[in-house]
Order: sequence, then structure tokens, then C-alpha cells
Amino acid sequence: MAANQRIWFALGAIALLLFVSTAFAEEDVVILTEENFDKEVGQDRGALVEFYAPWCGHCKKLAPEYEKLATSFKKAKSVLIGKVDCDEHKSVCSKYGVSGYPTIQWFPKGSLEPKKYEGARSAEALTEFVNIEGGTKVKLASVPSSVVVLTDDNFSDIVLDETKDVLVEFYAPWCGHCKSLAPIYEKVAAAYKSEEEVVIANLDADKYKDLAEKYGISGFPTLKFFPKGNKAGEDYDGGRDVDDFVSFINEKCDTNRDGKGQLTSKAGIVASLDALVKEFVSASDDEKKEIFTKIEEEAEKLKGSAARYGKIYLKAAKSSLEKGAGYAKKEMDRLQRLLEKSISSTKADEFTLKKNILSTFSA
Repeated sequence: MAANQRIWFALGAIALLLFVSTAFAEEDVVILTEENFDKEVGQDRGALVEFYAPWCGHCKKLAPEYEKLATSFKKAKSVLIGKVDCDEHKSVCSKYGVSGYPTIQWFPKGSLEPKKYEGARSAEALTEFVNIEGGTKVKLASVPSSVVVLTDDNFSDIVLDETKDVLVEFYAPWCGHCKSLAPIYEKVAAAYKSEEEVVIANLDADKYKDLAEKYGISGFPTLKFFPKGNKAGEDYDGGRDVDDFVSFINEKCDTNRDGKGQLTSKAGIVASLDALVKEFVSASDDEKKEIFTKIEEEAEKLKGSAARYGKIYLKAAKSSLEKGAGYAKKEMDRLQRLLEKSISSTKADEFTLKKNILSTFSA
């Protein structure tokens, strides 16, 4: 239980724990550790295990293919697709003779004697191997991409749209660094897929050389940001981890997402209304009515997404007046219970916004 408690606190109060016995899944790949390896592998199903290191370029290149494989096999009860971080769990990797990364091994059902995979590192080749070894007939799933693919035909309509903030990766299909960036960039795109005014896109600069030359592209990958107010484009010179991109986009686009696409605790908070709520919370019952009128007037001035948040503030203030000071805390607890259930991303956004705004009334 100690390990699970550490995971819980690390992920935070609103995170969900997804157990697969004592393993948990990141995407559809089962994360294996020193604690759970023997409980998951060599049991009642065959297992394909990737032994990797976080800094390994070949591992990063394999990542999108391996995730595609795991997605394809997630409903196959007789097969487990897992991976072990050898930097963190050295004893497991040493036990199975891992000396280079990535090393992929197949563990038959009921056996801890592995067979090393020597084939191509593509989702297609891995699927064929697992089907043969595991006696399955799984077809490779097509995983939808959240990255917008740019061409000569749609570049202007998408990138130069004054209502959108657009991040563009100029890449070449043969570029190793581009392949390493691909799974990270895909996660960034997935994190912002619910933001209508944010576009994460890429352009094959090898195929569309004229566009690449127009924007001075001389190396790959090159990333440029095209905000609403500057369609000449700005160089992106930040880091290339998911968190680096997320920090950049949140700052430039006034969004509040984390690397998983979930809204942060800052989402929905409007400074002018927040100040009035602080007065509202500490005021007497008679004064609350006067401050409610001020909240109403301030909310009417808001535009765009802020206007939507203003309505939530108003509803919370009205309910607090009618139901008393304990309303906000009770409603936050209810919303937290809903967030811990399996719900759509749209609903999760809705409940998180309400919970964030209600938190200002319970302070």
C-alpha cells in the first residue's frame, strides 16, 4: 500500500488510479516495476516487454509504434504489452540480461524464460510477432492523430486564421530528431484538442519546399508559433518535452491545461470576479446582496470564454445566498466524486471549471 499511496499523492487529489492488479497503465502500455513484474509477467497470459531508458533516442523513436501496438492488444486478455524503465528498475533489467536499449522480450504464458525479439521496430512487425507467439489474431488499430496535417491547400486557411493560435512543426520524414519528437508532439496536440482557438499542426517541409523556404526553414524539426496577433510567425526556442510545450502554450494562448489535457486549478478564474468573491465570502448577509449585484454587473462586462466563467460565478453566488456558506464545500465534494468516475473530457472540463470557481467561495 505504501507504493500506491506515494503514487496517489504524486498524482494529486483529482488524479485517477487505474489498477491492473498492482500495475498501472500509462496510455495502454502497462508500466512494470520491481514490485509488480513477477505478479504480471509469467502468469496466465503472454507478455511482450520493452526494457528502455528515458534518455534513449531509439526508445523515443519506438514509443509511438509501441503505444499503437498496446492500443491494438488492450482487449486481448491473453496478452500483456508492458515496459520497464531500466534507469529506475535496474534489478529487473539486470536479471533479464538487458545491456542495450530498447530491448524487447517475449515471456510465454506461465514462464519467466524470455525470448528476445529481433525483428523490425514497427507496430506492424510487432503485431505479427505477438500474434504468432501468443496465438492471437489481433489487427493493428489505427490511432487517430490530434495533430493537424498542413499542405499547400490548407496552410493559409489554418495557420493565418486570425482567430487561432497555431504551433507548427516543420519536419522531414527522414529526420531522426523529428521521429523522436513525434510522440511528444502528438501528446501536446491531444492535450489541446478541446481548445477551439489552439491548433497544433505540422508540415512535411520536404514535400512542401516552397512553404518551408518562405518561412526560412533550414533545419529539422523547426517549430514556429503563429499567434492571433502575429501571422508572420515567431520562432519556438523552448524545450521539447511535453511540459515545456504546455508551459509555452498556456502562457501564449491564455489556456490552463496540463500535459494530460486536464484543466489546471487556475482554469476559469477571473481576477476581477475573484476579488469580489473575497468580499462576498467575508460580508454579512445584507452586504452579500449588495456584492452579488456587483458580481452580476462585472460578469456582464466579460467577453468570450470569460463570459462563460462569469455565469458560473453568478450561479455559485446565487446558490451561496440561498443555501448558505456551506453550499460551496458540499458542491465541490460532489463534483470531485463525479470527476473520479469515467466521464468524457467535455464533462471533466465542465466539472473542473465549476469546482475551481466554487473554491473561491469556500476560502
